[in-house]
Amino acid sequence: MRFVIAVIFTIIFNAALAADFEDGFAAIERKDYATALAKFRSAAQQGSVAAQFNLGLMYDMGHGVAQDYKEAVRWYQRAAQQGLAQAQYTLGLMYNNGQGIAQDYNEAVRWYKLAAKQGYKAAHNNLGVMYFNGQGVAQDYVRAHMWLNLAAVGGDKDIVTNRDLAASKMSAQQIEQAQRMARECVASNFIKCD
Repeated sequence: MRFVIAVIFTIIFNAALAADFEDGFAAIERKDYATALAKFRSAAQQGSVAAQFNLGLMYDMGHGVAQDYKEAVRWYQRAAQQGLAQAQYTLGLMYNNGQGIAQDYNEAVRWYKLAAKQGYKAAHNNLGVMYFNGQGVAQDYVRAHMWLNLAAVGGDKDIVTNRDLAASKMSAQQIEQAQRMARECVASNFIKCD
């Protein structure tokens, strides 16, 4: 009987949490930021990773609140620690740019890698750039090319240009090595990428 009550409570709790998030998202679409803030805050405080991320975005963009990068980072961290790739990537950006937190390329790379291991293309791109520039990691054109090659799959011209710039600094053997590494990375579902 206790188990049944626990399951019913969990279903009701999750439904209420989902309703707060959905109401918050609908409010964002109407540009009713005050309602969105209240709904996201309620759901975020109850552990909703999507609400935590969206609350971070509201502080990051200054929608319905004064722009506050420190508060944005706080909410991004909560969502990132729960494994949301988009939050991990965004937290990497905050570290990369020193917004709301001290600039730290090592931390940026750490968060980009977590997002990249979930197949998050923007994280692949940023890792490629970090390896190309030697920021937070040793400069490594082979790894830069590998990550940029993975990010370029969608055909984004800027990413392709960056990948080709890395290739211009590499030997044919290094390019072949980077391409092999990219294939192995994809084949391992982004687990064996470094």
